[in-house]
Amino acid sequence: MRAPGLLFLLALGGLTARAAAPGIEPTGEPSEETALPEIEEEGHVFILKKSNFDRALKENRYLLVEFYIALSGPSQTLAAEFARAAEELKRAAVDVRLGKVDVTDQKDFKKEFNIQDFPTLKFFVDGDRSNPIDCKGVREASAFVTWVRRRLGSCTAHLNSTDQAKAFIDPEGLTVIGFLKSPQGGVGEVFCNAARSTPELPFGVTASDEVFAHFGIREDMIVIFQKGKPVYNEAAEEGKLNDVELARLIKTFTMDLVTEYNLETSVKIFDVPVENHILLFIPKSSNAFSKAYEEFKSVAQEFRGKIMFILVDTDESRNGRVIEYFQVIKIEVPAVQILNLTSDARYKMPAERVVGKNLRSFCQSYLEGTAKQHLSSEEIQEGWDQKPVKVLVRKNFDRVVFNKKNHVFVMFYAPWSEACQNVLPIWDELGEMYEKRKNVVIAKLDYTANNVQLLNVERYPFFRYFPVGSATQIDPYQGEHTLDAFAEFLEEKIKAEEKIKAEKKVSSKTKKSDVKKEARITKKEEL
Repeated sequence: MRAPGLLFLLALGGLTARAAAPGIEPTGEPSEETALPEIEEEGHVFILKKSNFDRALKENRYLLVEFYIALSGPSQTLAAEFARAAEELKRAAVDVRLGKVDVTDQKDFKKEFNIQDFPTLKFFVDGDRSNPIDCKGVREASAFVTWVRRRLGSCTAHLNSTDQAKAFIDPEGLTVIGFLKSPQGGVGEVFCNAARSTPELPFGVTASDEVFAHFGIREDMIVIFQKGKPVYNEAAEEGKLNDVELARLIKTFTMDLVTEYNLETSVKIFDVPVENHILLFIPKSSNAFSKAYEEFKSVAQEFRGKIMFILVDTDESRNGRVIEYFQVIKIEVPAVQILNLTSDARYKMPAERVVGKNLRSFCQSYLEGTAKQHLSSEEIQEGWDQKPVKVLVRKNFDRVVFNKKNHVFVMFYAPWSEACQNVLPIWDELGEMYEKRKNVVIAKLDYTANNVQLLNVERYPFFRYFPVGSATQIDPYQGEHTLDAFAEFLEEKIKAEEKIKAEKKVSSKTKKSDVKKEARITKKEEL
């Protein structure tokens, strides 16, 4: 899903001072020898390049530019909507032009504007190429038109009567109304900026006492209506509202409280500017699904605007890539992880049961910065090999288990698992039993915190025996979780390995003897 990141955007490259540009005299006028570079159009959209970009900026006060890669699927999808928006704006005689740059062969733009994802859109005003405005999350022609209009003119509709307000509210979709006694103040500016960032939704503002009274509003308030009914309100207090956070909160209402990840919703998920995603991995066909989903959904409302709640159906084969990215294995399902799209950091919920208490605690610890980040390997602990049970991590795993001297028996566990907590003391006893035994290593590894790739893993805890000298053989243990059973299994493996070793030794001696005997016979025949 985003980062990863999984997460969205920019590209362009530069020209130096216009007075020194080829074909331009110091006065800024075209020389007689060289005309201004041509700007071709395709469906009312400028085709821009390094050679004509400055001219487009100079001749158009408002210029919205799409930076794209021709062979990119998202770029191709956006191109048609962008062209329709250009046509509509041209027809409405709006003083703005749209342009596009294929950065496949215009790489300078990519560096100049630090463009990393495609397509990326930027809005240039008064020819200023150093401070363009990002146009993010806009995908449809109508939204492009609204985005531009809100930049050039009024950012909201003014509702001066109850009838106007009632008519403005969409009975089928979302509507945002700011009930503000002083719409021109600081809160009004915050609301206006949020409206500019959310062109896909209608925004209205009212200072009318009549409208306030009709909706039962007593103080400045921002209200979100869904299908004609108020579903959320936020007190509009000076200094407490932030336009970025407000826009983020409002955009979450364009998605379900819990959004199922699929091909259709994947793009929309990353369009909503919430950088924290919590994902529930679970098969929808399982008996545990209904209860886990309801618990997940019940917590989602508390963290709306801060964390986006996403469901991933592990039964769906088309979700294979996202499941692989999060390294979710079958024995961990149902599993819950948080992804930060900005840093690509992942966090695993330190609990086995998907219930409200565990989910709430996980989200809160993440937002407070106390949750433990999931890394490919923990750091090697100081004194990791000084106790009877050696503590392995990904960084020292291969070196310890795949060796030429030792029989290695490893317990793979999850710290939050009750079953593991019950077995760990027994495993410590096993370690003490073999502490003095030469060439035998008892070890443990937190499988939730270290990316060790094993096939056919079972429920936690699970166990593997690694024989001496093999870099490929791994034997699973499937017996009882008792000290005697563990020891019996290990002794059988050790004896089997020693027997094989002895047989190889005898076989080797026999071969050497046969070679010597054959050599003596050959020598006699030669004589």
